[in-house]
Amino acid sequence: MVDALLDFMLGPMRGISQFYFEYQLLFNSIVVGIAAYFLIKNKKKSTKESNN
Repeated sequence: MVDALLDFMLGPMRGISQFYFEYQLLFNSIVVGIAAYFLIKNKKKSTKESNN
């Protein structure tokens, strides 16, 4: 019953979501890494600008 509802609601996204759930740790690590990179990059930029 639940599978039928998920198939109806998600449609073609069902396969993508299964792929995501299999590799969720990898995808989440990439997203957190990119966010941390941009936070550090922006912090260095603002520190450099405040020193000038």
